[in-house]
Amino acid sequence: MLEIKIPGFGEVRLEHLVADFTGTLSLDGTLLIGVREKLQAASRLLAVHVVTSDTFGSARKELEGLECTVVVIAGADADIQKESYVQKLGADQVLAIGNGNNDRRMFKVARIGIAVIGGEGCAGDAVMSADIIVTNIFDAFNLLLYPKRCIATLRF
Repeated sequence: MLEIKIPGFGEVRLEHLVADFTGTLSLDGTLLIGVREKLQAASRLLAVHVVTSDTFGSARKELEGLECTVVVIAGADADIQKESYVQKLGADQVLAIGNGNNDRRMFKVARIGIAVIGGEGCAGDAVMSADIIVTNIFDAFNLLLYPKRCIATLRF
């Protein structure tokens, strides 16, 4: 569990990290170099869940050996499925990271939503729904691993 007191934003008690895979943790279906280590560090603080439409069909293989739950979703309602997954975990205890249109709804319900503008870009609706926008996945992880950065960004 990770507890952060953010002036004006409120007390945050996180138990879960829910991350998208395609375009967030990976590029063209391959886990970005250095992400494996960041996921390992995050898993020491929170339960890690990767919820993805898995465009390239490589998420399970790329994440093999990591302490995380991998959920591959299908269908036209991926945004609703991701939102539902976050709600089942207890949305107030979730930090969500993603970059796509199908991440926007989970950003709205999660306690903290982080949109990542990486090599694949980031959907405009995802940006508008997130609490924080970063330009790479490593900055997203560092907000979690160095909570004072989160405080500095979200405080009123």
